[in-house]
Amino acid sequence: MTADPDGAARPLDTGPASGPAHYDDGVRCLLMRGGTSKGAYFLAEDLPADPAERDDLLLRIMGSPDTRQIDGIGGAHPLTSKVAVVSRSADGTTDVDYLFLQVAVDEAVVSDSQNCGNILAGIGPFAVERGLVPAQESTTSVRIRMVNSDSIATATFATSGGRVDYRGHAAIDGVPGTAAPITLDFADTAGSLTGALLPTGNTKDVVDGVEVTCVDNGMPSVLMRAADLGVSGYEEPAELEANAELAARLARIRLEVAQLMGMGDVAGKTVPKLVLLAAPRNGGAVTTRSFLPVRCHSSIGVLGGTTVAAGIQLPDAVGHEFTQLPADDEPLRLEHPTGYLDVGAALEQGPSGLTTTSSTVLRTARKLFDGTVFPREQTPATT
Repeated sequence: MTADPDGAARPLDTGPASGPAHYDDGVRCLLMRGGTSKGAYFLAEDLPADPAERDDLLLRIMGSPDTRQIDGIGGAHPLTSKVAVVSRSADGTTDVDYLFLQVAVDEAVVSDSQNCGNILAGIGPFAVERGLVPAQESTTSVRIRMVNSDSIATATFATSGGRVDYRGHAAIDGVPGTAAPITLDFADTAGSLTGALLPTGNTKDVVDGVEVTCVDNGMPSVLMRAADLGVSGYEEPAELEANAELAARLARIRLEVAQLMGMGDVAGKTVPKLVLLAAPRNGGAVTTRSFLPVRCHSSIGVLGGTTVAAGIQLPDAVGHEFTQLPADDEPLRLEHPTGYLDVGAALEQGPSGLTTTSSTVLRTARKLFDGTVFPREQTPATT
């Protein structure tokens, strides 16, 4: 299946294609770690223009559907089965357009229903690698239109001698070692997919007997106290994923709360995300466990982080009562299963309601492989 413009899944035509759709000579691809995710980065011109044909090709490149993705370059987990499609912007206000596609691991599904801020960390360097943006003397800034939500981010990173500098001393939790820092500054993230920072119009709602705060500051998310769902919020992701009772309740809440958020039926979508909150244990602002929407994130997504950071600052929001807010001008440190994510999110009351004035995250990225990827052969349609 693939995704309609509204993010809903639709069946893929897996019958044989003609001409260049076979891609026997392969497709130019750059494999990159972006933040705490890993994905395949493509120029839009190197992929089919037709979305269904493109998505079929990506499934064959990534090796889906297969739990191991053994016949493709996917990493057998949602965090490592991601795709970025990049092209020069035509609007004159940004440098490049970035379409994020989530390729399911064990289903023939490609979804465009969300952004990915971790893969975003690699877009600026990729744009320089492919000659879409020239490298500046010491640092380069790339204005990026995130096609999924039609919002803008600016990535600033080190460059010298016309090349991207990937080596550096910045460390992010969830990634071993260090790399060069990449600063991501987001504009107009409030209401990215729902039209409002608080999509239901309320700071709190009750769904399936659980208090929730629905927030959209780049990633529509549902904030809940872990204790209200019978868990501590400090469990390892595998333990939470193995909790069948928790999974069933989260699934019910997600479907019901999406209606309140104006998102309709999200059974075939990856948003909204669900985030369990608990009091901080290691000097941060709050502890998080984020779901994708079924698998539990080993850290937390960048835009999920900016959304949590905005939500927990609201005095009446779920989790605000145990959040340890930092001093002014200091980032909000979100604790997650593998460490921390430092996020900046400034709020103000605007003419049409509460909004964010800025959101900032520090990430790193690294080029892993640049070359040609060969998709598996198409499977003839069965009758």
